[in-house]
This record gives sequence, C-alpha cells and structure tokens, in this order.
Amino acid sequence: MSNAKPADPAVAGTDSAPLVLPDPWSALRAHTPANIAIGRTGHSLPTREVLRFGLAHAQARDAVHVPLDSARLAADLHAAGWPSITVHSAAADRGADARQTYLCRPDLGRCLSESAALQLDALAAANSAAPDLCVVIGDGLSPVAVQTHARPLLDALRSRWRSAGRNWSASPVVIATQARVALGDEIAERLRARMVLVLIGERPGLSSPDSLGIYATWAPRVGCSDALRNCISNVRAEGLSYPVAAFKLAWLIDEAFRRELTGVALKDESDLVAINAASAP
Repeated sequence: MSNAKPADPAVAGTDSAPLVLPDPWSALRAHTPANIAIGRTGHSLPTREVLRFGLAHAQARDAVHVPLDSARLAADLHAAGWPSITVHSAAADRGADARQTYLCRPDLGRCLSESAALQLDALAAANSAAPDLCVVIGDGLSPVAVQTHARPLLDALRSRWRSAGRNWSASPVVIATQARVALGDEIAERLRARMVLVLIGERPGLSSPDSLGIYATWAPRVGCSDALRNCISNVRAEGLSYPVAAFKLAWLIDEAFRRELTGVALKDESDLVAINAASAP
C-alpha cells in the first residue's frame, strides 16, 4: 500500500489549475513588444519570461558595446550616393578601454579630437560656399541602430526632398565615432552649416536595442542647449518607419529654414499637414 500523497493540481498543472496562470491582457501582446501580460507561476515569473528578459538584457548590453563599423557604413553610404568623411570625438577610439572611456566621460564625446578638428577646418577652407545642412551620423549609445537604420533613413529623406523639389546644399555626411549629440554642434560650426541633423543611436531599452534618434538644430554652435533642438525618436522597424520619420524630418527642416529656429519654439505639427492632405477633396 503506497503512502504517496496525491499531486497538488495547482502545482502539477492540470486543465483546471494550469501551472502558469495566463494574464487576461495576453491579447495585447500582439500589438506591442513591451513586457506586458507576461503571466505568472505562483508568485514568480514563468521560466520563458525570465529567459526572454535575459536575452533582451544581453541584446541591450551588446548594442552599447559593439563598436560601429564605420568603414562598412561609409561604403554603404557611398554606394547609395552619399559622400562621407569619418571623424572621432575626444573620447579614445582605440584600445580595450575605449568604449568604457566613452561611457564614463560623456564630456569627451561632445567635442572633437584635435585631428578631427583640423580635418574639418581643412574641408571648410576648401569649400568657399557654406552648406545649408550638415548631416552627422554618430554611433551614440547604440551603434547597432546607426549601422542598421542611418542609410535607409537618409534615402527616404532624399526621396521626399526630390518629390518636393527641395535642393538644400549639404556637406558630406560626417560619420562620428564615440559621439554624443552635442558633437554635431562643433562639427557643423566648423563646416559653417546653417543647420545640423544628428542621427544617433539611442540608449537601448529591453525591447528596443536598435532605436535611432534624430536631432535637428538651427544655427549650431558649441554650447547649444537641448532646448534648441527638435528630436524625432524611436526610428526602427517596430517604431517609427523610415517614410514617416522622413516626412516629419522634412517638415521640421522646411519650418526651421522658414522661421530660422528649432527647439521649444518649433512644435512638430507635421501630423496636421498629413491630416489636411488626407481630408482634401
């Protein structure tokens, strides 16, 4: 005669008491990559969700630490008809501790190295006409985002410019490594550009390791505050698509040149333009 106790159905998992209790919001997961409706096992997370969290965390860390392949990015840009040059910030760009220096010294990522400053000064001296726009692609906190999204976004922006008959003069695209957003101010100031666009990898989230941000600044100069910039965020497949981001960016550029300003004084009203166009007879 066995003395074994019958299994507890709440632990063993039966049709009447499943091991993992589903979340009533589970249907919402089809509409967002956010960590919602993850269910529970007793008072804990289901194993699959613990493993998913660990994978997302690893992907976010990799996005920060994997260096930008600037040579491959330059080749991709060249193939698409975007001439470019590559510069470095004052943060170390070589060695095992280079990325650690960049992460611990954000101030160094906001200014150019001496050689980069001389390189840009020489480029500006060789061009008698100052460009309207300077486009800077900075690795930022997610080089993965830049490697993936920068060129397709620029292609979408160029298509929109051409369809609208825009003809802004621009300097070569500047690829900046170990860069923070404010590095674009010094780059554009040295090139004497009227406006700068900084495409940069944003701080990774647990469901967004490859998010690209765009910062637009009128009259860029060293010392510009963030209040003088407009930002378009979350450009990626699961966020803002290239055509939508290009539409918003083109609107901001047009308005910046018309009003000669960016930042808190320039509100993004591009959605109103889209709504009016859709409702027009």
